[in-house]
Amino acid sequence: MKRYTPFFVILFTLVMFHCRSAKTISGGQANFKLSTKQLIKANAKSTANFKTLQSKLKITLDQDGKKQSHVLNFRIKKDEILWISAAFSVIRAKVTPQKVSFYNKLDNTYFEGDYKYLSDLLGTELDFQKVQNLLIGDPLFGLKNETYKSSIDNGTYVVRPKKQRELFNILFLLDPVHFKVKSQRISQPNSLRRLEIGYEAYQEVDAQLLPERIRVNAVEANEELVLNLEFKAVALNEELRFPFRIPSGFDEIKL
Repeated sequence: MKRYTPFFVILFTLVMFHCRSAKTISGGQANFKLSTKQLIKANAKSTANFKTLQSKLKITLDQDGKKQSHVLNFRIKKDEILWISAAFSVIRAKVTPQKVSFYNKLDNTYFEGDYKYLSDLLGTELDFQKVQNLLIGDPLFGLKNETYKSSIDNGTYVVRPKKQRELFNILFLLDPVHFKVKSQRISQPNSLRRLEIGYEAYQEVDAQLLPERIRVNAVEANEELVLNLEFKAVALNEELRFPFRIPSGFDEIKL
C-alpha cells in the first residue's frame, strides 16, 4: 500500500463553527417497500441542500498501530470549493473542480495540480464531485448514472449495479428510514484493494441531514489504514471566506 501522509489522507477524505443546534439522527420508521427506482429517488431527495458549510473537523488516523489526531477548520462552497486549514494556517488546502492546492509551513512545501494523485490512491478516476459527495454523505458514483438493482439485508437496503464495472466493484448500503448512505464500498479484487466508507451517525442541521461521524477503511493486501472523521458545530449558509495564497520561497512538491 502506498504510504499515506496525514495531509494526503486529509485531502483524500475531503480523504468534511459558531455553534448551531444539531441533533444526532436515530430511530424512526423503516420503509422496506420501495422499488429500486423509488429508493434511488428517495436517496436523491435526501441530499443536503445548502450554499456554504463550515465545521470543526476532527481527524483521527490509525496506521501501522500508530494513532494521530488533527483538528481542522473545514468549509465548503457547494460544488465550487472545499477548504481546510489547521491552527495558525500551518497547513492549508483549497480544492476546486479544476485543481488541488495546498501548502505546509512545517516543511515549506506546496503542491498545485490535478486529481491524478488522489485518483491513483483510490484506484479509480476521482474528481471534485466525488470528494464532495464522500464528505456530505452522498453516493460516490451517482445512482442515476447507471442501472442498479436492490435487495434487503440485515435491515438495510443493498444497492449495486446490475453490471459491475470492469476494474472494480461498487456497493451502497442505504438507511431504510432517511435513505442516506450508511456505507459505500469499492473493491478491486485483482489488486487486493478495498475501500469502505461508513457513515456511523448523521446529524440534522437546519433541516438538512449531514454526516456527524465517518469511518474510512482503506485496505491493500495486508496493510490497512483507518480514518475517523467527526464533524462538530456545523453551520450552514453563512458568508464565508476561502483565503489561500502559497507563501513565497516554498518548494513545489512533484507527484
